Amino acid sequence: MTTTDDVIAAARGWVGTPFKHQHRAKGAGVDCGGLAIGIARELGLVEPSWDVTGYGQIPDGVTLEALCDEHMDRVLHCTPGGVVLVAWGRGDPQHLGIVATHPLGGLSMIHAERRRFGRVIEQQLVFSRAMRLVAAFCFRGVA
Repeated sequence: MTTTDDVIAAARGWVGTPFKHQHRAKGAGVDCGGLAIGIARELGLVEPSWDVTGYGQIPDGVTLEALCDEHMDRVLHCTPGGVVLVAWGRGDPQHLGIVATHPLGGLSMIHAERRRFGRVIEQQLVFSRAMRLVAAFCFRGVA
C-alpha cells in the first residue's frame, strides 16, 4: 500500500529538476502537471505510459481543474501527500503542487516553479491574496 509519506519522498526526489512545459523526466525537465504524473508513475499508481497532455501554459480557468477532478479525488483540506491546485491573485487555476510537512513546522509545497527558480523546489505553503487555494486532491490508491 502506498502511503502519503511515499508520495512526499517521491516528490522530494524531483527537487532540482529543471522546469520544462509538458516534460516528464526526473532530473531533466518537468512542469507542475508532469510532477504529479511522474510521482503517480513512480509509485505505480498509474501505468508507466499513462499521461495527460494538451493543457496550455496559459490557464483557461477550467482545463486543469477538470483534469484534476478526472484523475484524482477531491478532498476538503490540503494534507501532506496530497495535491493542491492554486491560482495567482485573481487569476484562473493554473498550478499544482504536492503538499509536504515543512522541516521547520507547518506545511510546504513541492512544485515545478517556472519564473523565479526555474526548477522543482520545496517552499513553505502559505496561502494569501498572492497565491490562493482553489482545490485540494489526493492520489487514488494512497492511504
